[in-house]
Amino acid sequence: MQQIRRWHIYASTDELENYAAGAVRRAAKQAIEAYGGFNLVLAGGNTPRGVYARLAAAPSDWGHWHIYFGDERCRPQGDAARNDRMAREAWLGRVPIPPAQIRSIPAEMGAVEAARRYAQILAPLEQFDLVLLGIGADGHTASLFPGRSLDGAEVLAVLDAPKPPPERVSLSAARLSRARQVMFVVSGEAKRGAIAAWRRGDSIPAAAVAPPAGVDILLDVSAWPECCV
Repeated sequence: MQQIRRWHIYASTDELENYAAGAVRRAAKQAIEAYGGFNLVLAGGNTPRGVYARLAAAPSDWGHWHIYFGDERCRPQGDAARNDRMAREAWLGRVPIPPAQIRSIPAEMGAVEAARRYAQILAPLEQFDLVLLGIGADGHTASLFPGRSLDGAEVLAVLDAPKPPPERVSLSAARLSRARQVMFVVSGEAKRGAIAAWRRGDSIPAAAVAPPAGVDILLDVSAWPECCV
């Protein structure tokens, strides 16, 4: 399926993070009112930290939030490199979401076993309400890297990631695409090359995430590869 893309450019990282946090809150309100719950997939890395901090500072009906993760690094529980630790420090540990509704990837078990178990956790859920993603300088998203398989199973055991640690677990492009809304949050000059490739139509991993409603790409101006905005 061809990816439908909507580009949103913000004058600063602060403006970007404020808008992204507001978009998450609006999606949560709509889902809770319509379905009684909000199923959200979190992005890892450093880019979404500011968004998560803003979410922690605003009130919400936290008892109806259900948190999942797009990928995880195969490191011990609590390791500083893990995506779930960053999310807990910036946000999840500061709000009363029931612990059973925060579904971390058990990556400490190793990529193969963790992927199997997380696929079981996701099996009852037909689609997500909102998926948050980032993009790397090489065009990767979650732990879907160029030249590697992006599908084949709903949850992938990644054994040869080109950046450390090599073992990771990632939702596949197809599973990430099963969502009512997908939103990429991108900041920094290092991402300009990947954004330029994406706009050209190159086959980067981020372009493989193609939900029926399309994707929204939120960028600060430093990540935009053109001179004028």
